[in-house]
Amino acid sequence: MRALLQRVSEASVTVDGQTVGRCGPGLLILVCAMLGDTCDTAKALAAKVSKLRLFKDEAGKMNLSILQSGGSALVVSQFTLAADTSRGNRPGFSGAAKPDEAETLYLQFAHALRDLGVETETGQFGADMSVGLTNDGPVTIWLDTKAG
Repeated sequence: MRALLQRVSEASVTVDGQTVGRCGPGLLILVCAMLGDTCDTAKALAAKVSKLRLFKDEAGKMNLSILQSGGSALVVSQFTLAADTSRGNRPGFSGAAKPDEAETLYLQFAHALRDLGVETETGQFGADMSVGLTNDGPVTIWLDTKAG
């Protein structure tokens, strides 16, 4: 799986003018399930995200995890993270998991974050979403479970 984490003061996602998910201080997490990913992959990624020290401690250093900081998460499906731009000018997305499998893994990732104690909301899989955020830092981290 691939994930792009952005530390935010706030974030929200709307579909057809309705807010379907939001978070306060915490992480906006854009997630893409890739071919070959499993439920174990989703759980491992959630565990990694929950432990990453991306939040400031009292000394202003990034020493706290989302759990330690009391932050929340907004998880949004983003198949374009699978983009292959190695040939030509049009990205290819054949490395992304098929939609049914991708939705299951996306929801398993969000559920695993909740199970770890992170207050988590989601976007709407497959919808044309509008995502708003106030970046904090900015801090943006790229994770790919295949890369280690």
